[in-house]
Amino acid sequence: MIREKADPLELFADWYAEAEKSEPNDPSAMSLATVGTDGMPSLRMVLLKGFDGSGFVFYTNYDSRKGEHLKACPNAALLFHWKSLRRQVRLEGPTTKTSPAESDAYFATRARGSQIGAWASDQSRPLESRFALEKQVAQVTAKYLVGTIPRPPNWAGYRLQPTLIEFWQDGAFRLHDRLEYRRKMPGQPWSTRMLYP
Repeated sequence: MIREKADPLELFADWYAEAEKSEPNDPSAMSLATVGTDGMPSLRMVLLKGFDGSGFVFYTNYDSRKGEHLKACPNAALLFHWKSLRRQVRLEGPTTKTSPAESDAYFATRARGSQIGAWASDQSRPLESRFALEKQVAQVTAKYLVGTIPRPPNWAGYRLQPTLIEFWQDGAFRLHDRLEYRRKMPGQPWSTRMLYP
């Protein structure tokens, strides 16, 4: 049985800490689902870079496909799947952009090669050849040979503010445990209910 807590973020923090100890690859990996203006959903993996009472943060290029989707429709969904623990957590809610100061602070912690890559990649745009990308990387590397690399203006973060969080725990004979937290808007109190598997 899932041990219910008044605050789903406390339960998520417990599960996330366990995943950090047991998940063989990356416990911060999560699927991000967005919807385009054509109504077609799109799904990809991103990395969780922080969470607290204000939401779950990830970073990307605002001109990428996901960035274009979130500009048109700021609602999104996240899914963590920790196979080693036989658990998953599903979240839904609106997204907002992180502040420039928060984005700058995170960008400064990235490896220098990743900082260069953020400048060199026209994320989600057609790439004529691998050589074209490597040429862009070389040009950016030469430009920022020494000193601090600033954050590109179109590279920053989003914060998903959950209005739904569902915890799923694998059960024998597919009789799984499902606990759902729901609220109408961010900042409002949570209600809970168990769901059939």
